[in-house]
Amino acid sequence: MRPLKILTWHTHGSYLYYLTQVPHEFYVLSKYDRQPGYSGRFGHFPWGDNVYDLPVEEAKNQQLDCILFQDDAQFFRDQYQFLSESQRRLPRIYIEHDPPRDNPTDTRHPLDDPNVLLIHVTPFNALMWDSGRTPTQVIEHGVIPPRNVSYGGEFDRGIVVVNHLAKRGRRLGADVFTRVRKEVPLDLVGMGAEELAGLGEVQHAQLPSFTARYRFFFHPIRYTSLGLAVIEAMMVGLPIIGLATTEMPTVIDNDVSGYVDTDIDHLILRMKELLVHPSKARQLGEMAKRCAYERFHIQRFVRDWSDTFHFVAGRTGLTVVQ
Repeated sequence: MRPLKILTWHTHGSYLYYLTQVPHEFYVLSKYDRQPGYSGRFGHFPWGDNVYDLPVEEAKNQQLDCILFQDDAQFFRDQYQFLSESQRRLPRIYIEHDPPRDNPTDTRHPLDDPNVLLIHVTPFNALMWDSGRTPTQVIEHGVIPPRNVSYGGEFDRGIVVVNHLAKRGRRLGADVFTRVRKEVPLDLVGMGAEELAGLGEVQHAQLPSFTARYRFFFHPIRYTSLGLAVIEAMMVGLPIIGLATTEMPTVIDNDVSGYVDTDIDHLILRMKELLVHPSKARQLGEMAKRCAYERFHIQRFVRDWSDTFHFVAGRTGLTVVQ
């Protein structure tokens, strides 16, 4: 099959970068001011030659094979504003990046269309959303293993990677981070990290070598999808410590690849142990790396998405995938 021409949005930069490893052509909508959600082929990611910047005013004239939505505004507003009627009849996929926000068990997904395939990025998300009559499928994250980077762990500190943690509050664990930092040395990186006395943003390409020097990776987030930063840290070989919520308990095995718990005091004790016993941290990190390679390798991700694009492009009707 020839490469498909897929229209999408720059919603989550890291996810889009990994998605564009799939051997199709991706046309990413942009606006002149590169505002969030419309930055197109932009930023510090090493985009491939299969990624094209598509100004919104030119979208109606672009030959396409598939539309790939990544948030509600794109589906309920943008497709009617920027796309032609014939484009809106093309095969369509909606990626749901998050679990339901208002009610974790009884929230009906806003997408209610048997002709659109809804992709959940974790089994937890698929479990919690009421997807109704919309056909659904789970494609778990995939990450490119870093080249020429190995775990060092020489810093007697933990590393936290969250964008805009101060603004995103309790759901992302700003209070958890602040509490733990009083007892354990932690560094915070990400956009807006300076607001919590963090180190600032580290570009995606430099993140593996930057985090590899830390003893462990701490994930303070209460409720979100499985963070790509967690998987990227696992690929480096960092042991993971985090809250036993959402998908995390299925990813991290206690005393095998790290520690997850809902008792923050217990997690603090584990962090202090790893600061004192670097060999234990290295042992846990090796198992975390093995898990990441087995479950979240980019090759599996590319294969899953390739199969999905081929299915949707060639379908005569969608069926729910359990």
